[in-house]
Amino acid sequence: MAFCAGGSPSVVEYFPSEDFYRCGYCKNELGSRSNGMWAHSMTVQDYQDLIDRGWRRSGKYVYKPVMNQTCCPQYTIRCRPLQFQPSKSHKKVLKKMLKFLAKGEIPKGSCNDEPMDSTVDDAVTGDFALINKLDIQCDLKTLSDDLKESLESEGKNSKKEEPHELLQSQDFVGEKLDSGEPSHSVKVHTVPKPGKGADLSKPPCRKAKEIRKERKRLKLMQQNPAGEHEGFQAQGQPPSLFPAKAKSNQPKSLEDLIFESLPEDASHKLEVRVVRSSPPSSQFKATLLESYQVYKRYQMVIHKNSPDTPTESQVRLVPVSSEDPEFKSSFSQSFSLYVKYQVAIHQDPPEECGKTEFTRFLCTSPLEAETPPNGPDCGYGSFHQQYWLDGKIIAVGVIDILPNCVSSVYLYYDPDYSFLSLGVYSALREIAFTRQLHEKTSQLSYYYMGFYIHSCPKMRYKGQYRPSDLLCPETYVWVPIEQCLPSLENSKYCRFNQDPEAVDEDRSTEPDRVQVFHKRAIMPYGVYKKHQKDPSEEAAVLQYASLVGQKCSERMLLFRN
Repeated sequence: MAFCAGGSPSVVEYFPSEDFYRCGYCKNELGSRSNGMWAHSMTVQDYQDLIDRGWRRSGKYVYKPVMNQTCCPQYTIRCRPLQFQPSKSHKKVLKKMLKFLAKGEIPKGSCNDEPMDSTVDDAVTGDFALINKLDIQCDLKTLSDDLKESLESEGKNSKKEEPHELLQSQDFVGEKLDSGEPSHSVKVHTVPKPGKGADLSKPPCRKAKEIRKERKRLKLMQQNPAGEHEGFQAQGQPPSLFPAKAKSNQPKSLEDLIFESLPEDASHKLEVRVVRSSPPSSQFKATLLESYQVYKRYQMVIHKNSPDTPTESQVRLVPVSSEDPEFKSSFSQSFSLYVKYQVAIHQDPPEECGKTEFTRFLCTSPLEAETPPNGPDCGYGSFHQQYWLDGKIIAVGVIDILPNCVSSVYLYYDPDYSFLSLGVYSALREIAFTRQLHEKTSQLSYYYMGFYIHSCPKMRYKGQYRPSDLLCPETYVWVPIEQCLPSLENSKYCRFNQDPEAVDEDRSTEPDRVQVFHKRAIMPYGVYKKHQKDPSEEAAVLQYASLVGQKCSERMLLFRN
């Protein structure tokens, strides 16, 4: 079997889409559609391969929009941090935070922040009740024990190592991927070349005044070589990404802008701590309550949620067996009735700011922690990146660290600090963090920003982080966003790959090799189907195989009752 070496395989339950739901972007009552699966456990490599096929997780629920049918197609977007240069607006955010930390200056006016994605992503709000049901329906302990027993019988044992924590002590902060304001036009920029500023509208030649300033800065750095980057070094990690000297013929790097030195009498101090959320580390447990209080205030102030908004009480969730015939026959009808009730009575699927939902969607993760010797020091898996200002948490970025990327899941922050544009700042910090991890793990070189939705103007802000690519929904190859935008102006759904002969290279060609976990036994689908008489069973398995691809279908275990 092609399982991940040294660990247990991923275990998933697939749920094909049977209906359309209200779209959280354009508010079309029956416009959104996606397929999903409940991940009991998942390796980081499997999730990396899945997001490279258009999947995305919300808690343990992993979903993929039906791109050619949903009203607002959601294209996976990634930024290339190694070539990233901050724009003029990015630099303003960094300077604004620097002034606040150094002198306590609060900018005039207000800044309405926008998260990367909503807590229960708008694409899956229609599946909220399904997620609640699955959380009870799936007997995780029993399934885990069954799988463990099955694997042990084959001589396969899983090894887990204690996760590492990162502490990035910093002297400065500031919104995730822009202010969230509608972007009516997206300017196309090319990658800056050496000797040119980040703003390509300026002449390539540098002014004598700028060169003099640069020389003065270098002289000060030589006098105090540790000053500029003081405090960034993570535990056990050399700050090799940030050299003591900068070349005078290049613009300031992102790190130069983020880790600029502050005066000794600075008004504020910022630390960024990266703590493992799943399985929860001791640091994560110790700060969970404070982190949750920030999330609760964020939901109440920014998203206008009531602290006592009921969710689970609106539907009777009875933990019946998924093998019960009555449960299976009535589940789809019961779920559809619930969604219609939410739309008709409450005008929106429920968004709850209670601790249960906070834990389920932002703390619980199916990703198995992995700490290979050639990986990053903190390991792979799910983390919270906590922003501590003067000893208290003001923002938390939820991220997944995968073999090839840092994937941004969500950001929440204290509304009292909205003026600092924490969404943009956290995105820039996560880009810099990706570059830092790349120093140790060369293949980890991308920053995934979730979904880009061109048909929703306020969601176009993710395209402002260049260079970036969009994922072709048919061939699953990455295409520079500049090449995609003209097509998206003409049609909501587009095939970005311009080669008409190109096909999905990882398409399912041998469905009989899909791995199935059934009655405590692991078997290929070719064996499993001989004992099945339900025609819908075969259709569901074949659809699953086509969506996850041949590689994942042979590695992951598809749980069937």
